[in-house]
Amino acid sequence: MELGFEEKDFLACCGSTKFAKEMALASPFASLEEAVRAARDIWFNKVDVNAWLQAFSAHPPIGDSPPASHHHRTSPTSAQWSKGEQSTAIATATGSTLQELSEWNAQYREKFGFVFLICASGRTSDEILAELKNRYPNRPIIEFEIAAQEQMKITELRLAKLFSSRAKDTIDQHPAVVAKKVEEDRVSIIGGHLTVTSEATAVKTSQIPTRTRPPITTHVLDVSRGCPAAGIEVRLETWKGTQPRPSFGETDIGGWIFQGSSTTDNDGRSGQLTSIVNVVDPGIYRISFNTGKYNPAGFFPYVSIVFEIRESQGKEHFHVPLLLSPFSFSTYRGS
Repeated sequence: MELGFEEKDFLACCGSTKFAKEMALASPFASLEEAVRAARDIWFNKVDVNAWLQAFSAHPPIGDSPPASHHHRTSPTSAQWSKGEQSTAIATATGSTLQELSEWNAQYREKFGFVFLICASGRTSDEILAELKNRYPNRPIIEFEIAAQEQMKITELRLAKLFSSRAKDTIDQHPAVVAKKVEEDRVSIIGGHLTVTSEATAVKTSQIPTRTRPPITTHVLDVSRGCPAAGIEVRLETWKGTQPRPSFGETDIGGWIFQGSSTTDNDGRSGQLTSIVNVVDPGIYRISFNTGKYNPAGFFPYVSIVFEIRESQGKEHFHVPLLLSPFSFSTYRGS
C-alpha cells in the first residue's frame, strides 16, 4: 500500500521548501525505506546551498525552545518533534551546562553563520556540548558538510514519525500491512542512528544497500566571490601505470586512464563522474579542475588532486570539494 503526503508534511521533516516540494512530487511512497531513499537523493543531489541553509535555520539552538522569530519558519509539528528530540539533553542538563551550551552556540553561529546542528535524539547535554567543542575548530566548508549530514539524520527520524502517524490514521482499513511495515521501517531507521558513536561512523550507518549518488563527488566554492563556482570542467582519472603508484616528479605516459568528466552546475557541484556502484574499485585517483578556463586571469591554469582509495574503503563515499581563491586553493576528503 502506498502512502501519499503533502508538502507541509515534508516541511515538518526538513525546513527546506525546495526539499518539501521535491518530496511531495515524488510521493506517494510504498514504504518508509523508499521515502528515505528519495529524501537522500533530493537532499544531497537536487537541492542547492540555499535550501540547506533554510533547513538549518528552522532549528532552534540546542537547549533552547523555538523563539518567536521561528514561528513563521517552523510548523507546530516540527517544533513538537524538535522538543522531543532534545528531551534527553534537557533532562540531563544542569544550569551551568545550559549556560555553556548557550555561549558555545553563540560562538558557533558567529563563526559559521548558521546554528549548530546535531541529531540530538538520545544524546545527553554533555555529549552534545563535547561534540560542539570538537567541531568548532573545523573549517567552514567541512562543518557545512557535517551539518548537512546531521540534518539528513534528523529528516530520516522525522520521516519515520510521519509514516508512523499516517499508519495510525489508516490502521482501521489496513491494520496488518500498514502497521507492521511502518514499524519495521521505523525500527530499522532509528536503530541505525542510535547506535552511532561518532560523526565519521554516522555517515556509514545507511540501512539501504544501494547508493543514491556516485561514490566520488566534488563541488567548488569560489572564495573570492563568496559563491559556488559554476561552469568549471572536472575530469576524473585512475592510475594504471607501470609502477604501483605515481611518483612525484616522474612522468609515465599513459599512466592515467580517463574515468569521466562533467561541468559544475550553478551550485558548484559536478555531475556524475563515475557510475553509481555499491563498491568502488581500490586504486589511485586524480581529479582535475580546469580553473584556468573558469578564470583566465587567475593564478592556477588548472588544479589536480591525487588520492588513494584502499580496498577496505570501497563502500565509503569520497567527496573532494575545492575552495578556490585568486592565489590559493584548499581541499579535504569528505566522508
